[in-house]
Amino acid sequence: MKLSIIIPCYNESDFIKKIIDKINQQPISNKEIIVVDDGSNKKTKDILNKCLNNNEIEKLISHDINLGKGEALKSGLKNITGDIVIFQDADLEYDPNDYSKIINPIILNKVDVVFGSRFLGSPEGQRVLYYWHRVANFLLTTLTNILININLTDMETGYKAFKSEVIKSINLKEKSFGIEPEITIKLALKKYRFYEVGISYNGR
Repeated sequence: MKLSIIIPCYNESDFIKKIIDKINQQPISNKEIIVVDDGSNKKTKDILNKCLNNNEIEKLISHDINLGKGEALKSGLKNITGDIVIFQDADLEYDPNDYSKIINPIILNKVDVVFGSRFLGSPEGQRVLYYWHRVANFLLTTLTNILININLTDMETGYKAFKSEVIKSINLKEKSFGIEPEITIKLALKKYRFYEVGISYNGR
């Protein structure tokens, strides 16, 4: 099965090359890395163009201006060719070493959607989160759970993986970070099978 990795990127010159290198170090041979440059500065653009020219990424999609994470993800989704798609933030908060545990339930056809939860714990441990960030995420996740009657622990996670036909089955509208609950609610209403796995997290 082929994995499509979508990286929305906005002014991440300090981290984007490092995260691309970490992805390419993963033991996943059949994959494509799609970076969506969401109106970044010249320094970031130059790094991304060099990665494209060196075949370190397969596709580079560019927005002339910053349109928001939602628009970046939607642009990426229009260009995927894989059977599974995963979202990857452009910084180093989420570790590509977790890819296997995130996509394996989908490969085994046990589920349709996998969320990597920062709150289920990781064998390697993780950085302690800011309290008010945790409270805000808890409230948003709880509200979403109430609306769709499921029991997620981390709706706002940056690691979400899907069967490609599943994520393509919904019409996404949100332009910014509202795309996170939109995806969750619309997929849950379609009765797709959800799964959560604990991931490592190194928040900034």
